[in-house]
Amino acid sequence: MTPLPKRRHSTRRGGKRKAAISLESVAFTVCKQCKTHIRPHTVCPECGYYSGSIVVTKRPTKAKKQKQS
Repeated sequence: MTPLPKRRHSTRRGGKRKAAISLESVAFTVCKQCKTHIRPHTVCPECGYYSGSIVVTKRPTKAKKQKQS
């Protein structure tokens, strides 16, 4: 027979356990094109490159019009 818990664990107790798991540090790498810090295995949000080739083309941002008062 396998041992079973006598009572159900509270959600607070389970939440404390899950919160401790999420405290791990996040790894970063450096983009080879623009030298910014990015998450590994993702497209660079700054330049749009992934693994040495362009994947996403960046659109030029539109300048906001200033209100004349």
